[in-house]
Amino acid sequence: MDLKLHKSNVASASFIKVSGSKSETNRLLLLQALYPSLVLSNQSNSDDSDVMQKALNGLSEKVSTIDVHHAGTAMRFLTAFFSIQDGKETVLTGSNRMLERPISVLVDALRQLGVQISYLEQDGFPPIKITGKKIDLSHVTLKADVSSQYISAILLIAPKLDNGLEMHLEGEITSLPYINMTLSLLNQLGVSTSFESNVIKVQPLNIITTTNVTVESDWSSASYWYSIVALSAIGTSITLSSYKKNSLQGDAFLAEIYKDFGVETFFNNDNSITIVKEAKAKVRNLNRNLNNCPDIAQTIAVTCFGLGIGCDLDGLHTLKIKETDRLVALKEELIKLGATISVTDESLLLKPSKKIIENIVIKTYQDHRMAMAFAPLALRVPIQIEEAEVVSKSYPDYWDDLKKVGFRIQ
Repeated sequence: MDLKLHKSNVASASFIKVSGSKSETNRLLLLQALYPSLVLSNQSNSDDSDVMQKALNGLSEKVSTIDVHHAGTAMRFLTAFFSIQDGKETVLTGSNRMLERPISVLVDALRQLGVQISYLEQDGFPPIKITGKKIDLSHVTLKADVSSQYISAILLIAPKLDNGLEMHLEGEITSLPYINMTLSLLNQLGVSTSFESNVIKVQPLNIITTTNVTVESDWSSASYWYSIVALSAIGTSITLSSYKKNSLQGDAFLAEIYKDFGVETFFNNDNSITIVKEAKAKVRNLNRNLNNCPDIAQTIAVTCFGLGIGCDLDGLHTLKIKETDRLVALKEELIKLGATISVTDESLLLKPSKKIIENIVIKTYQDHRMAMAFAPLALRVPIQIEEAEVVSKSYPDYWDDLKKVGFRIQ
């Protein structure tokens, strides 16, 4: 499905309800499978969370094959989860792109704990076959500079290991807020943890002390609304629910970043936030390290281009192993729009540009964030989004919500 977005204006003072964080939901769904007394509310309605839920619903089968499609979080978390399902044999597979995304760091770490995992095609990549077993080993070492999801996957199962877990992380830690999110959710349930230097310890726990958890709305999804407000007239405001001032999500940092674009965030008593365009952009060139929040890089780069300012973003090495190579994809599509941009394996340099070429067709590369990051440019010029349905991976209501605030979509 391709969508044509006509040049639009935003209706100020709009209210949008954003569903729960995909990152929090998928962690909590796994924990709910380990601790069935856990009750969740405001869960994400994303494809990724739907994949997680369906996979965890089939635990009664001794042998199963699970297709996670494009859901990278599900692939990593389920690999760890099924490793401790004693006597259960599980094959995990996915889309063509998923079969190109490496998983050896996680598999090697689980093998250190005695887990039996084999590659069914190419070494280091899905599909994989997991033979679940009871684990009494408790020490593991793994690289910390590839993907925090590998670390979180093992931390989530750690309370159910007979002797808990002591994890040693090697190298610079990437996406640290997502590791802290995992530990905070464990702590909420009563799990005792510590994180000192590069060593994480998790104590075993049989019965959780908290049984009701409300999932905070997704900050990654909020990023597109920040972009929309930044590209709108001064005075434009949009209210989003439900967000916490002290969020566990790394992408909450975007509230600070968007101050440079003249956008302020106000936290309301009902757990909503109101984002307001109060001034013109305060910088001509944005310099940021996004090591802790790489998922908002696409949104920020497109916002800068739409405002006619440059940006120098680094800390983006994890973007090469996402749904697509996001740095290359960003470069290709922004160049089509008239941008001057260069990328390396971990950085992006965009030059200030005053002209945006109209009616360009944006290729999404089966990546939900490409579709959603580029859509706000319709506030500047008409634009077309290929395979627009990819947004269902994390934000199924995105196009309907854009229409609510005044976007003209055909």
